[in-house]
Amino acid sequence: MIDQYTPTMKLAALKTSKHSHQLSILEAGIHYAIPGITSLTDLHELTLAEIQKLLKERGEIITGTPVAPISPEIELWGAGVTYLRSRDARKEESGVPDVYQKVYEADRPELFYKSNAIRTNTSNQPIGIRFDCPASVPEPEVAIFINKYQEIIGYSICNDVTARTIEGENPLYLSQAKIYVGSTSLGPDITPSWLVPSAAEMKIEAKITRAGELVWQAQTSLGALNRTLADLVSYLFRCQYFPYGAILSTGTGIVPPMDIALEADDTVEIVVEGVGTLRNSVAIIPESPRGYLV
Repeated sequence: MIDQYTPTMKLAALKTSKHSHQLSILEAGIHYAIPGITSLTDLHELTLAEIQKLLKERGEIITGTPVAPISPEIELWGAGVTYLRSRDARKEESGVPDVYQKVYEADRPELFYKSNAIRTNTSNQPIGIRFDCPASVPEPEVAIFINKYQEIIGYSICNDVTARTIEGENPLYLSQAKIYVGSTSLGPDITPSWLVPSAAEMKIEAKITRAGELVWQAQTSLGALNRTLADLVSYLFRCQYFPYGAILSTGTGIVPPMDIALEADDTVEIVVEGVGTLRNSVAIIPESPRGYLV
């Protein structure tokens, strides 16, 4: 049964009267300020041991509007073809399937820039499908929060929405398939790394509903990942500089079959055991989306 195990303490980001992405401790529906910490950026500058000690304290109660748990200084990256199902789906979609077979078997993982704060929505906000792509799909993933010391400090959920038709035309179109307005949802909050279940127990379930009817549903677990998280973190930081750490969406083990594609007004729900539920409606992104969905 998914989502039976729920840690009592989470970290959440709020838009308040003073800050656009204020980090808080969330317990029993109440948000508490973190002494000495304003944003996720501040937290990522601390060691894991320092964070564990700090989060034992509570500041004043604060209120605001929930936003995606990513601050303006932090980048969200993605990993691709990290599950067997992802490899098979990419090979089925693509005219050059060998590319995906090779990266699945290679020592070096596929890593790509995915999003930032201004392009990232959170639960109960829309995700988008490009107007110029006939078939787009959700990609349910576990996202890890990495401090500047390359330690995993937290877990969340990412919907790495992908313009499937565009990527299938040519792997070099990856950035257009992955990086556009509405292509990323993250959250709804962060579970500290010492409170999550094991990878094998971290079940991931996703479903698409349309007009109240179930269109597609599938399940996997983080334990099915073809690479270790430590390996992904090591490659992400190789020849890279993240002064405030980074967020890495670790790839999907759940991909809808070729006859399933997102439509406007669909709802996508992703549930990760011990982490939470990310739920988004779907909208079509027009050619000129300035101010749209953000």
